[in-house]
Amino acid sequence: MDKLQTPFRMIRWGIVGAGNIAHTFAKDMALVKDNAITAVASRDVTKAQEFAAHYNAPHAFGSYEDLFKSDTVDVVYIATPHTSHAALSIMAMDYKKHVLCEKPLGINGAEVARMLEKAKENKVFLMEALWTRFNPTIRKVKELVENGEIGTLGYLKADFAFYGLDRDEKGRILNPALAGGSILDIGIYPIFLAYLLLGMPDNITAKSNFHKTGVEVQTSMIFEYEQAQAILYSGLSSNSEMKAEIAGSKGSIYIKPRWHETFGYIVQKGQEMTDVEVGKVGKGYSYEIQEVQHCLEAGLLQSQLWSHKNSTDLCALLDTVRNKAGVRFPFEG
Repeated sequence: MDKLQTPFRMIRWGIVGAGNIAHTFAKDMALVKDNAITAVASRDVTKAQEFAAHYNAPHAFGSYEDLFKSDTVDVVYIATPHTSHAALSIMAMDYKKHVLCEKPLGINGAEVARMLEKAKENKVFLMEALWTRFNPTIRKVKELVENGEIGTLGYLKADFAFYGLDRDEKGRILNPALAGGSILDIGIYPIFLAYLLLGMPDNITAKSNFHKTGVEVQTSMIFEYEQAQAILYSGLSSNSEMKAEIAGSKGSIYIKPRWHETFGYIVQKGQEMTDVEVGKVGKGYSYEIQEVQHCLEAGLLQSQLWSHKNSTDLCALLDTVRNKAGVRFPFEG
């Protein structure tokens, strides 16, 4: 694997986009040693300045490119809507900046392929910000499954839903021009869990219901494997329990709600149930920040926990689900 040459003592972060998720990320940044926000960029310079002031960042830019051009940051966190992930990540990498890009890494496989090629071409670090992968509970559950704690997996159930039909129809969630709908926004999580624990399925079935704006608002999925099935769901028309179930020949593991950001799990074998509290630091974004820090300090160009191949596979699954369910965005032709 190619390696970086630059040693890091303090990792300087640039925040690209100043919305809600950027604020959550910035709050967790304060909990991670030897990392600091040194610049913020927004199309609204006042918004960037306010964000920078709130988190004591010395630089604010009213242009994303101005941040990428500057020598004030080592790595950028792309926290803008899905449709800009590829273009902004590629621009940042062309300015030799390392990139942590919010999920999904790209809208489709073609975008992801271009992003990975740019990372390789420019010899910079690139990782999809799939924060759940680094959650201590998820890591522990994966370890238990791999160690045969519940035997051979036969069934996995995971969902992610919230009521979003009252949102602004021009906003990110309900606007097809912004790659809206449930699949890329939240369906990515249950799809990720099936992939993490069962790998690539042999066959996928997917059905969607649609909103008047044209975005899908409910998608049910079945992932079929040689000896297992995963039943997955994402939706914007109601809430759901969001407790994940992983069942094997010797027992089951239940990941507590909301499972994608959880702090514990339950192992059941027969009538015996063991409740495990794992805990977490902050909201949970601190763990992906630590992973970026580890990779940069080790000179790695990609994470070994969530690699470029993992992002490529996950995007292929998202593409297949959308294809099976008839979900296509207007800009895709």
